Amino acid sequence: MAKRFVIEFGMGMDFHGQDVNVAAGRAVKDAITKSCLVGLNEICGFTEENINEKMLVEAIIGVTRPEELNTEAIKKLFPVGTVTVKAVKGGLMTPGLYFPGFGDKDDSIEAAIASIIVSI
Repeated sequence: MAKRFVIEFGMGMDFHGQDVNVAAGRAVKDAITKSCLVGLNEICGFTEENINEKMLVEAIIGVTRPEELNTEAIKKLFPVGTVTVKAVKGGLMTPGLYFPGFGDKDDSIEAAIASIIVSI
């Protein structure tokens, strides 16, 4: 049975466009750029050849409209590991600017939070 190795969090926003996928993608990138999992190689002995099968990644993404999240596109943001993505109701919609020329549908900002759990 796999055991948790690290948990990291990230936050992302779509200031113009109100797209949960843009916000979620930024949240995932924010989370995964904060960690260098060097221990997977130096302590656990993972290599380029076996890291995808040995490293399990669970991404839980909180957005205001989870039914709109493209989980397959989010999976592609992870460079290694066997990835699962779960969309949950969360995130935040807050007032922003309404500039139609910037792609806005309304005056809100879409914010997402990502919890990334790496298990080995």
